[in-house]
Amino acid sequence: MVKIYTVGGVSEVTKNMTVVEYKEDAFIFDCGFFLPAIVKMEEKDRIMTERNLKRLGAVPEDSVINHIRDKVCAQFVSHAHLDHVGAIPFLSDKYKAPIYGTPFTMEVLKSLLADNELSLRNKQYSVKPNTSFFVQGKNRKYKVDFINITHSTAQCVLIALHTPEGVILYGNDFKMDDTPVLGKPPNYKVLREIAEEGVLCFVVDALYSGSEKKTPSEKIARALLEEVMLTVQNRGSGMIVTTFSSHIARLKSIVEFGKKLNREVVFLGRSLDKYSNAAKNAGIAPFLTDINISKYRRQVEKMLHKVEKNRKKYLVVCTGHQGEPGSILERLSRHQLPFRINKEDNLIFSSSVIPVEGNIEQFAKMEARLKKSQPRIFRDAHVSGHPGREDLRDILKIVKAKHVIPSHGGPDKTVPMISLANELGYKRGKNVHIMADGGILKL
Repeated sequence: MVKIYTVGGVSEVTKNMTVVEYKEDAFIFDCGFFLPAIVKMEEKDRIMTERNLKRLGAVPEDSVINHIRDKVCAQFVSHAHLDHVGAIPFLSDKYKAPIYGTPFTMEVLKSLLADNELSLRNKQYSVKPNTSFFVQGKNRKYKVDFINITHSTAQCVLIALHTPEGVILYGNDFKMDDTPVLGKPPNYKVLREIAEEGVLCFVVDALYSGSEKKTPSEKIARALLEEVMLTVQNRGSGMIVTTFSSHIARLKSIVEFGKKLNREVVFLGRSLDKYSNAAKNAGIAPFLTDINISKYRRQVEKMLHKVEKNRKKYLVVCTGHQGEPGSILERLSRHQLPFRINKEDNLIFSSSVIPVEGNIEQFAKMEARLKKSQPRIFRDAHVSGHPGREDLRDILKIVKAKHVIPSHGGPDKTVPMISLANELGYKRGKNVHIMADGGILKL
């Protein structure tokens, strides 16, 4: 029997963590933050300990697996987004098991540990996408595949755990982009091979299972950016772009178009520094080598003084696409930095608002403040990193799993997967399972 514990990530869009138990062994897949709780933490609450973070609801409630803690023999991280990797520095030490992730993901984890002045006793292994390796359990070895897949950050993988009962395939954040701007396309060949072997259960990103579309390729977002940055009248105007700091492919496009405009590209913000350095250290971002990055307050203010004096010379890439308190764009909207956005400036959001109530509210407030300065605002120069309904249809047909667990959201996101699964021969409760955080499925 295989038991799957949906520790987090199936009651809301956050805190992703899944655990698979087979006999005397157990495996953790992802361990992420609830980002709104982190953002809202007041200074008096900024005690970054497991106990305090759990009190605030910022990390997964993993007490459901306390009874199998000693069985855990490996921890896998699918990619570098904080809702998948952010809680590892605070929870993983109590599991005496190594951590495996792709080189970029592990560089981000190192940065998170350094930021919080923490270290882990767990051994940490960097595994390149499209690599198979073995993990030692109590009495047997398990084959694990890191299968290259595309997403809105670099080196994302589907993780296949081979058990005697069949393969458990974990795909809890991905898209199917055959023409990526950075990295390789999805490895359909390996997916078809494990389908032949037999997939017992597929834990699958169902965030947009109710959206009747195929998610566009990142090349479409690149074209949207090109249209806004290179064909809109901007000579002599200030230009500010904000996007997800972890979206290395998007940053690549922004930098390249900035150079076509003969503008000096400057990055402002701590998270841009974090992810840019991780990408450089992982050897996947040579285009960032000569970029000026400012992360500390005085550095940011000094750079913005320069931009204010000659804004047509610069392309500013900054944090704040979600209106996060303390981010660069949010502070600009409050006139807390030495740069004033004006009606001649172009402000480009190469992003979408994460569909969580707190994000929607804080973004709306920031946007209202920005509009008072009357800049030209360009929204949604962006494509999603998640599969639409038709992408999900395609991958379910490829994988041919016996059981499916829709994930990466609460019932409003996962229940629409039921009708799609029904069309493919699945039945709710029999072989497609709507789970809740803290749930256990026995197969």
